[in-house]
Amino acid sequence: MPFGCVTLGDKKDYNQPSEVTDRYDLGQVIKTEEFCEIFRAKEKTSGKLYTCKKFLKRDGRKVRKAAKNEIIILKMVKHPNILQLVDVYITRKEYFIFLELATGREVFDWILDQGYYSEKDTSNVIRQVLEAVAYLHSLKIVHRNLKLENLVYYNRLKNSKIVISDFHLAKLENGLIKEPCGTPEYLAPEVVGRQRYGRPVDCWAIGVIMYILTRTPRGSPGADTPLPPAKELVTRLMEVEQDQRITAEEAISHEWISGNAASDKNIKDGVCAQIEKNFARAKWKVGGGGGEGAKPSLLPPLGFWGGGGGARLPELLPAVLIFGTQNTSVPPPASHCPPGPSSATTQPPRGALLAPAQTSAGSARKSRAKQAHNEAGQGAKAGLVS
Repeated sequence: MPFGCVTLGDKKDYNQPSEVTDRYDLGQVIKTEEFCEIFRAKEKTSGKLYTCKKFLKRDGRKVRKAAKNEIIILKMVKHPNILQLVDVYITRKEYFIFLELATGREVFDWILDQGYYSEKDTSNVIRQVLEAVAYLHSLKIVHRNLKLENLVYYNRLKNSKIVISDFHLAKLENGLIKEPCGTPEYLAPEVVGRQRYGRPVDCWAIGVIMYILTRTPRGSPGADTPLPPAKELVTRLMEVEQDQRITAEEAISHEWISGNAASDKNIKDGVCAQIEKNFARAKWKVGGGGGEGAKPSLLPPLGFWGGGGGARLPELLPAVLIFGTQNTSVPPPASHCPPGPSSATTQPPRGALLAPAQTSAGSARKSRAKQAHNEAGQGAKAGLVS
């Protein structure tokens, strides 16, 4: 049944499981996320491939809420840089959400395969993200979970567009939002501080993404300090006062995005070295016990821009660094976005959502963040850039 015919509030109007299998062939699970399993699906009549997200109702109220929320938000949006909703089926036991299939790779994986990568490439990525986010914000939708893992190339062609995925935490901004939610590495200060927040949290997250994709460690191959226009835009995106933070629409007009201010110097080796420096070694395992593919913090360390450029972020510590501070007056956010059913053998996926601090992964993350915080502080005192 086409998604336009589904009425979420009508509990009696369920689809039969056979309606799904009659129309689609579902392959094996290709990915497991916090709330759902993801399949590659093939439409039987056309042979077209899609992505299918299956949410199990028995997994709890928050899983059901996440599925309903994603359906409602995706039915509202249509933008070239957002994965589009294709079909929805709601049975007595599951929610099936069918989306366009993005056959490209995550941005970081794409960078690894390039021989040449410059600020101009990052500018092109950030521009597309800003255009999609500006569109969402025009509809008063806050994504709340923007991160590198949710930015994917639509296909494997050289000039493929970027698409944003994962809308189960997105929310309509009917007044400021209270519940803290999202991925720790990308949380804005107002979320960490349990303040009311809104659309500016997405701009902070874009600032973190831009920092990751432009910063290169000193002494590494291709190391270079980002040019002043890049520094200035990151600083405005990561302004600690949310009412003074640059909006997505304003950022699109910034010279680093719409002008010729982005450098065309090859920084691929430096960016990859910076990411590897922040990632755990080998398969990016968390504290030796996390799941394969789990990544530690990519947050800017204290004094990350060095002595020049006028950008100051020591007081802009995002969530993970705050968690690692012993005497902080800002409490960590409570988990309003827990993972799915607990299992002794289940490991947190890469870029996992904020989870209770008592978990082993949370403890490992806190330990790493504390170490990074201490090292960054020592480097700042010595006038160095980590």
